[in-house]
Amino acid sequence: MAEPSSSNPIIVIPARLASTRLPRKPLADIAGAPMIVQVWRRAMEAGIGRVVVAAAEEEIAEAVRDAGGEAVLTDPDLPSGSDRVWQALERVDPEGEHGIILNVQGDLPTLDPALIQVAAGVLEQGDADLSTLVAEITDEEEKTSPDVVKAVVSFTEGARRGPALYFTRAAAPYGEGALYHHIGLYGFRREALKRFVSLPPSPLEKREKLEQLRALENGMRIDAALVETVPLGVDTAEHLEKARAILAART
Repeated sequence: MAEPSSSNPIIVIPARLASTRLPRKPLADIAGAPMIVQVWRRAMEAGIGRVVVAAAEEEIAEAVRDAGGEAVLTDPDLPSGSDRVWQALERVDPEGEHGIILNVQGDLPTLDPALIQVAAGVLEQGDADLSTLVAEITDEEEKTSPDVVKAVVSFTEGARRGPALYFTRAAAPYGEGALYHHIGLYGFRREALKRFVSLPPSPLEKREKLEQLRALENGMRIDAALVETVPLGVDTAEHLEKARAILAART
């Protein structure tokens, strides 16, 4: 296998139709295109390299290809998006030419492409196994909401990057200071992703229902970058209408 190059990132977008809260959401129309196509466009706009959609169903792959994108079919029974990303990577890059993999969720049609660039930059300029993003929580209700995942990150004064020590649905850490909303966009070094998907679900991962804890519980380092805004994730019909309004306003 070729030696992966950190200067050759690839973006992989996992997508499947079997969403529980908003069935078939990757194909939902937003500003004249399926949602998965809008996400693919945001990833292309990041301009950091190849973009591949890891599709659990042929309908998703066809939508992406019809828009001029690259898609690969993955096993619909895979347990997580990370597993889908790894299987897609093995199929489109068996020689191991891509050393950094950006996992961009398929329900972020209004994503600022600059956020993908930031997540890639954390790995290209550091030595962490994984990268992710956080934003300061400004809504008081979000601080205690279990639906908002909090990242406990060790930021030195004035820094905008630091190691993530824990992720939780509780309000943490205790005491004076900011709380950080975790943004579910990840960068992986290739070997880190390979190892991650080979590991069984960890105790705290199962307790908090947060996959990223598996990496921490197995000694992997996640560095987080502080950004200004949280992208809109489309999980409900209300979110879908909001995304439609946002993209309609841009055209």
